[in-house]
Amino acid sequence: MLKLSPAFAALAALVATPMAGIAMPAQAQEAPAQTPAEEVTDEAAPAEAAPVYAPINYSMEEDRENILLLDLSNGERVAIRLMPSWAPSHIERIKTLTRQGFYDGVIFHRVIDGFMAQTGDPTGTGQGGSSLPDLAAEFNPMPHVRGTLSMARAQGEDSANSQFFIVFYPRFSLDKRYTNLGRVISNMAAVDAINRGEPPADPTRVVQASIASDNKPVPAPQAPRPAPASEITADDLNAPIGE
Repeated sequence: MLKLSPAFAALAALVATPMAGIAMPAQAQEAPAQTPAEEVTDEAAPAEAAPVYAPINYSMEEDRENILLLDLSNGERVAIRLMPSWAPSHIERIKTLTRQGFYDGVIFHRVIDGFMAQTGDPTGTGQGGSSLPDLAAEFNPMPHVRGTLSMARAQGEDSANSQFFIVFYPRFSLDKRYTNLGRVISNMAAVDAINRGEPPADPTRVVQASIASDNKPVPAPQAPRPAPASEITADDLNAPIGE
């Protein structure tokens, strides 16, 4: 029988003893299965979905809740498609003011040939607005092409309130600097006919603004304004009466 030395016997006994009470070094422990880092990140903080900008619907019979009608003093009715997916807060403001009758009677106070026609100020000066708070900007990538409806503002980006403008010709320099709301879908020729000036000598007015789903009829034609009487001078009083 093979005899073991005392030292070798002691070593053999240690190897045979269970290691339940001995902690393995952390780096030697078997790591639990984990989801790849990119998947963990997605679950913890999902990426915000990119905004979807709906295309313009040119039908006058569909989604009439989002068609703005402007009956102008030149006797024409203009239809503008409002785009809530582009600027929801601004669209809600336009609808609210329209249904309050806020725009009825306001003039196009700033009309620049080859550029745009601006309205929405009850004072007619370009300095006024509604009693509602100013709006936070909703700039979007939609281009300012012919017929675009966009919100006017002061120097501050979050200063839009009630005034808006309609573009005569493309002005891409306005993109992402002014909130694009929608586009004229019927009778752009009537917009072209708006009297020019800052302000115009004889400004075109919004006789009535309405939302198409409210089914307001076209207002009765307005009587032409009488020409202002010329001032009577002393020479007129002394002049002989003609035959």
